[in-house]
Amino acid sequence: MDFAKDDARKIIENLPEQATWDDIMYQFYVKKKITTSIEAAEEGRIMTHEDVRKRVIKK
Repeated sequence: MDFAKDDARKIIENLPEQATWDDIMYQFYVKKKITTSIEAAEEGRIMTHEDVRKRVIKK
């Protein structure tokens, strides 16, 4: 199991020395979004592209 603190360290270590707070926060945001999406897919909480199209077109 990955821990957020370990992931945060890895992200920061891989950024260039001149990285800004915005750069760091963006990388954290991307990591969180990817992690959340993978968890949703593994749990079956996803919709096909076609299902989304049908849902959007109805409204």
